[in-house]
Amino acid sequence: MSARAIAFAFMVFLTGASVAAEPSVVVGGKKFTEQQLVSEMTTQLLRNDGFTVDKRSDLGSTVLRAAQENGQVDIYWEYTGTSLIIYNKVKEKLDAQQTYDRVKQLDAAKGLTWLAPSKANNTYAFAMRKTEAQAEGITSMSDLAAQVNNGKHLKFASNAEFYSRPDGLRPLQDRYGFKFERSDVLRMDGGLTYLALRQGQADISLVLSTDGRVSAFGFVILKDDKSFFPSYALTPVVRTAFLEQHPKVATLLNSLSASLDSETIAALNARVDVGREAIEKVATDHLTRNNLLPR
Repeated sequence: MSARAIAFAFMVFLTGASVAAEPSVVVGGKKFTEQQLVSEMTTQLLRNDGFTVDKRSDLGSTVLRAAQENGQVDIYWEYTGTSLIIYNKVKEKLDAQQTYDRVKQLDAAKGLTWLAPSKANNTYAFAMRKTEAQAEGITSMSDLAAQVNNGKHLKFASNAEFYSRPDGLRPLQDRYGFKFERSDVLRMDGGLTYLALRQGQADISLVLSTDGRVSAFGFVILKDDKSFFPSYALTPVVRTAFLEQHPKVATLLNSLSASLDSETIAALNARVDVGREAIEKVATDHLTRNNLLPR
């Protein structure tokens, strides 16, 4: 074999070895905008660090969780309240730190590691049009309860799940000591509650607190002054076995987590859902702005 052929074969060998050496990771995500954004940011961050990433960002919540427990997904961002209530069946009321500590402990036994939680809390909330809330002097759930108890009829737009679930509307009304008239509760698909409020078909709507449409549509969230809604802190969760092989992933994802709070993620969501910007661009902008990717 000529010297040139030997050199070429050696280069091919080195290239193949380099490709083989690249670590691979499966990044999961749920089907809605916020989840697609954090899975895309995670994907870009890890690719920049040399990982080959298989992104699967259109999975249902329970399917995604099962896939991670079964070793088919290495990383995805979960909400503390979801793990506490849905996956671990904990019924007691816990504050934000207690919720995080409990799911971190319970999920560790299932081979999952919860990294540092972000300050983005995507919990249920009640919203009103800002102008009407100001006119009625309603800033909190207790204010709302007082208005209803004084005989004011306010139409409430709710998705069917919250209306009927055991930790939904009925116990919330019990906590705050009021009750909507049956005719004042409008049940509909979740996405339609925002439109019902925006178009004046409802006075109050069930929303997710970090949904970009809240600020974009001129809504204000009523303060949950009796802490009914559990904490749903958006947090990266990694298979422990994967993290032991690639410990630097914790540093990368904790840095990303530290860059997110409720206001920030709501603004990013709005760029996608209201501004119709591409998820990839919005994700890149956030990473570069926070010095997590090179400019």
